Amino acid sequence: MLQLADNATDAEVEAYLAEQDSLDTLRFITCGSVDDGKSTLIGRLLYDSKLIFDDQLAALEKDSRRHGTVTDGMDFALLVDGLQAEREQGITIDVAYRFFATPKRRFIVADTPGHEHYTRNMATGASTADLAVILIDARKGVLTQTRRHSFIVSLMGIRQVVLAVNKMDLVGWDRGVFDTILAEYLGFAAGIGLDKVTAIPVSALKGENLFERGGSMPWYDGPILIEALENAPVDRAQADGPFRMPVQWVNRPNPDFRGFAGTVAGGRVAPGDRLVVLPSGRSVTVKRLASFGGDRASVQAGEATTIVLAEEVDIARGDMLSAPDHPAEVSDQVQAEVIWMGEEPLLPERQYRIQIGTQSAFAAVTDLRYSINVNTMEHIAAKSLQLNEVGVCNLSLDRAIAFDAYARNKATGSFILMDRYTNQTLGAGMVRFGLRRATNLTWQALTVDKTARAARKGQKPAVLWFTGLSGAGKSTIADLVEKQLLSLGKHTYLLDGDNVRHGLNRDLGFTDADRVENIRRVAEVARLMTDAGLIVLTSFISPFRAERDMARGLMADGEFLEIHVDAPFDACAARDPKGLYAKARAGLIRNFTGLDSPYEAPEAPELRLDTTTLSPEQAAERVIDLLRSRGLLEQDR
Repeated sequence: MLQLADNATDAEVEAYLAEQDSLDTLRFITCGSVDDGKSTLIGRLLYDSKLIFDDQLAALEKDSRRHGTVTDGMDFALLVDGLQAEREQGITIDVAYRFFATPKRRFIVADTPGHEHYTRNMATGASTADLAVILIDARKGVLTQTRRHSFIVSLMGIRQVVLAVNKMDLVGWDRGVFDTILAEYLGFAAGIGLDKVTAIPVSALKGENLFERGGSMPWYDGPILIEALENAPVDRAQADGPFRMPVQWVNRPNPDFRGFAGTVAGGRVAPGDRLVVLPSGRSVTVKRLASFGGDRASVQAGEATTIVLAEEVDIARGDMLSAPDHPAEVSDQVQAEVIWMGEEPLLPERQYRIQIGTQSAFAAVTDLRYSINVNTMEHIAAKSLQLNEVGVCNLSLDRAIAFDAYARNKATGSFILMDRYTNQTLGAGMVRFGLRRATNLTWQALTVDKTARAARKGQKPAVLWFTGLSGAGKSTIADLVEKQLLSLGKHTYLLDGDNVRHGLNRDLGFTDADRVENIRRVAEVARLMTDAGLIVLTSFISPFRAERDMARGLMADGEFLEIHVDAPFDACAARDPKGLYAKARAGLIRNFTGLDSPYEAPEAPELRLDTTTLSPEQAAERVIDLLRSRGLLEQDR
């Protein structure tokens, strides 16, 4: 390989750059428990590969005296730990990406956090890696976090692992310590599908077995770290797989040009190739592959392009162009592994925003099949997932999307779950497969529809959703409103929280997960009743904004009226018509809304009723006035 001298000519520089471009790139992560030496190892690799400039070296020497954790010499971890909080605490918090190269290969390394609280960041780093370097402190052996990170590595489809048993200098370079750790780790790794493990005893601080083979462990004759990294095969599954390109945007700079831009996520494509547009299933032909430098003869996985088609078709962001002979799956239900990253637990049936490639939809976990104990791989029955837990779930989406199993294509088989209000990332997932039953179901066309049923009753269907704390007056007001509606000749039904729990929802308790399911079922029943042409009144605390919005989303525009029966906690506690507040304060009732379980008040209800100033009769009259103002009490003719 060419070496570039300080006085290199332009020709020598160009030849060097061309040679660099010909090298392949290995992306790998370092992971493990806190203080296993990940940042030190990467810092040492950067130092030994001579990629540290003189000013960086001077800054490192200065920072080592100020922030360093070593008593003698430079603290190489500071080359990677760039955040002030990381230097103060001596731990990695964020994912730090670094580049280095050898004459054989280029490398992009992600230094990922070891602390359990930042497991979400570790999963982010693993999502694009070909190989994982898992560090173990020789003094501590295999820890829970070692197992957790190894399991996430396996979930993310990484099959190549370098097990770096670090700090061998602190155990006297003892081969017995290394062999014991290796035996324990290999037993665990085999159970999670990690069968390509290269184990290396190292000292990151002293540089032993990283770039050079030291003399402290003559009993080890395997590859040193850089040799293992240089010889590891780069995953080409996506490049060699069937063609996939999620459409990122429609490129229409003028009336004469219309192309579909995106990054190829699998396979390759050339002009003349036939493709299929998903989820619509429309067949198309590639006319041109446009790029900034001119048309291309072909493009492959990892490259960005704009595909111009021979046909005029309706394609939008989120659609996928796919090989017709091996198309992606299309479904609105999938089974997936989910790594939960939110401070608040994942709750089945709560709607989250799912982002898979360029596609976005709403999704809910319809069946949390089990969570996984990262130490024993035991499948555990669970009603929710907590921070850093991993579970297998069935998800239902509000529309069909195109995807692949993660094992087939990482780019089109991975997704994130986000809070639908803040867009904060709450979870990461890997699709196992589409659920077959979803493709066997179709909507049955019925002759008599909601319009016909409502017209027969001479009314407009609607849902009056009464929400508020226990004792605020919801049921009393709803009952009075129903009486008035009946006197006006309207067809109604009142779904009351307590009454429903005697039958339909008798199996549910009062945990957050059960409350979500309680409201989901009620919302579905309310939708069926509006389809029957009824005016439906629901009286439920329904404490969570997400579920009330989910219920609203099930109804047609203008059909859902949220009525906040508003009374402060102390006023409701003073009324205490059922004696619940007294029991809750005595510790006899858990998960009581307003006390040890939150109530999220509506932000923009159609009507707010302050029952500290209004009588039940006055409040009911205001509801009737609202219905009149919305035209919901007019005769449908």
